[in-house]
Amino acid sequence: MKKTVLVTGASHGIGRETASLFAKKGYNVAINYNSSKDAAKALEAELNGQGLNTLAVGANVAKRDEVEEMFQTIEKAFGEVHVLVNNAGIECQKLFTDISEAEWDKIFDVNIKGMFNCCQVALKSMIRNHYGKIVNVSSMLGITGSSCEVAYSASKAAVIGFTKALAKEVGPSSINVNTVAPGVIDTRMNRHIDPKIIDRLKQQTPLGTVGTCEDIAEAILFLASDCSKFITGQVLSPNGGLVM
Repeated sequence: MKKTVLVTGASHGIGRETASLFAKKGYNVAINYNSSKDAAKALEAELNGQGLNTLAVGANVAKRDEVEEMFQTIEKAFGEVHVLVNNAGIECQKLFTDISEAEWDKIFDVNIKGMFNCCQVALKSMIRNHYGKIVNVSSMLGITGSSCEVAYSASKAAVIGFTKALAKEVGPSSINVNTVAPGVIDTRMNRHIDPKIIDRLKQQTPLGTVGTCEDIAEAILFLASDCSKFITGQVLSPNGGLVM
């Protein structure tokens, strides 16, 4: 049976590469987007033009009604979702004392509530079918924390706690829940970082480089595959050895 995967925040960066990789591996792929409709539709057209099965579907994952509607759209096109990749996320680089309540709430709405919404809806069929793979995208900063990124670090640490707890709860239903916590990755989100800081991070990294979106997509694919059927509640952190 051909499996269906939903990748949230899939119009750019890690999400885009993950959606592309799953499609090339034979999955039906739902490409979720919120504001980047044109980029998501372009990826859909590109992959479908290669004879692959993808569908761009819009939804703000922080809004439950939009998530419910998104899953209904996917089920009409491909059937039930077998693999959920919670990748959608935002950040805010500010001194903790300068973060507004609205900014704090927005980060947790997307990074945590979005994951909560998608997991609850996806688990309806996963528990019934006694099968499912959930991969939540955290961050190395969810392990280490980072100055001027308290809200982001806290939200990504929460992703790890959420993953471990949910893995224990749904394990008896043969559902695997894991998290990928990327290190420094060459993404659009990170391109605002001073090149001198990037060079310093490369020097501190045993492998001597930053990661690529493809590196993270491969890790996500592994955790979503049956190669990892005895792995659950774990944190896989592709970071070049920067954090061990």
